[in-house]
Amino acid sequence: MPKHHLFTSESVSEGHPDKVADRISDEILDAYLREGPRSRVAIETLVTTDRCVVAGEVRGPSVDLETLARKAIRDVGYASPGFAWDTVRFESHVHAQSSEIAQGVDADADGEEGAGDQGLMFGFACRETQELTPAPIHYAHRILERFAERRKAGDQDLGPDAKSQLTVEYVDGKPVRAHTVVVSHQHSPRLSNLALRDLAAKLAREVLPEGWFTSQTRLLVNPTGSFVHGGPAADTGLTGRKIIVDTYGGAAPHGGGAFSGKDPTKVDRSAAYAARYLAKNVVAAELADRCLIQLAYAIGVAEPLAVYVDTQGTGVVPDERIAAALQRSVSLTPRAIRERHGLARPIYARTSAYGHFGRAPDAEGGFSWERTDLADTLRRAA
Repeated sequence: MPKHHLFTSESVSEGHPDKVADRISDEILDAYLREGPRSRVAIETLVTTDRCVVAGEVRGPSVDLETLARKAIRDVGYASPGFAWDTVRFESHVHAQSSEIAQGVDADADGEEGAGDQGLMFGFACRETQELTPAPIHYAHRILERFAERRKAGDQDLGPDAKSQLTVEYVDGKPVRAHTVVVSHQHSPRLSNLALRDLAAKLAREVLPEGWFTSQTRLLVNPTGSFVHGGPAADTGLTGRKIIVDTYGGAAPHGGGAFSGKDPTKVDRSAAYAARYLAKNVVAAELADRCLIQLAYAIGVAEPLAVYVDTQGTGVVPDERIAAALQRSVSLTPRAIRERHGLARPIYARTSAYGHFGRAPDAEGGFSWERTDLADTLRRAA
């Protein structure tokens, strides 16, 4: 890394149109897994003015797609003309999963399952935060979460749609302060931009590490002047359009596959979670300060085609030794990933906003890939 540089990541709220689409897709996935853990689901959602369209392929029990979509829209907070949970026009174009896909994914005579698609997935971890995630995306998420908490606690001047952007200054590879904070937040006409700016400054100071928000920090709030009309009534949303927001904020490569609406046989999702789990445990095991992992799969083939490890010059042992230790310690077939992390459970709606990584594992099994229970094993193996 250069001795001094700036790096920027963005986050979007649960009310951002693309995130509304992600939430609906994941609510539907959860419903299928709740009724049948072996369900196969690939759901895409489009939301726009007064309309919600769901399409995709499924195999599993019957679920009420319209009720699920309306519930998701209501929970996010949309009840106003233009896009309201109880009046939006709903369309479903969901059909049965292709038999050709199913034959490559279903368990063979040995009980193994093939990957649900080809592709490459990346996992990443670093020491910039306690959660071992890059600082810009981590704190960009947390700023919007604080706004959402305030809105849900009863602040009627805040709307559901919002974006944040955080530029962090690095010195000798370490994050030291917030260079620029950008907040664009939907609001009521009665809330002035000055009041919103004061609120953004207050929440940013609460979220950022002590000393990061200084008199030199540039704060931009609703740079166009106002943001009254937002959500799908103002801008169309689609599932899977915020994959950089969902992962590492651009601090690590992305394989291109979106997560929301996909069951765990789809390695776009499950193997990306596995790669994050491995990278985080490498760093937690103190084998490196930064770790990038790539996995690659072919449809219908259980074992990954390749496992790549890059500790970006911070490893205490050679990268190839870490790669070998990972493969000795953990099976990376789709079935093994699903069983190790308990992925055949309704745990996905909670991932649809504020990032899939850097979140605390919960009692219901959500964010299980964030555990560091492999660290001791890796330390010994490497």
